[in-house]
Amino acid sequence: MFGIGGGEIFFILLVVLMLFGSDKIPEIARTLGKLMAQLKNATNDIKSEIQKSVEDNGLDASIKDITSEISAAKENFSVNATKTITKIKEDIDEATGPIKRQF
Repeated sequence: MFGIGGGEIFFILLVVLMLFGSDKIPEIARTLGKLMAQLKNATNDIKSEIQKSVEDNGLDASIKDITSEISAAKENFSVNATKTITKIKEDIDEATGPIKRQF
């Protein structure tokens, strides 16, 4: 967890206990929990606003179309590259065939 071992966590908890006292720790924990919940809600709201904006502007469909076109181009490139490499290999084998026999 964050590169912190058990002994280090124990030491941090001990320091916190000494600084704030046992009566303040639950209050601090509640406050931190509320802050984290508010932060999570704020990020979820921002995500939903961005998603709504993308859908309203029609960018969602455009992104899907572009992604599918890129995937198709990638497959075609892979097939064509394999064919080209195979052809070049065959040409090299044909050209070096007589040379290999001479040695």
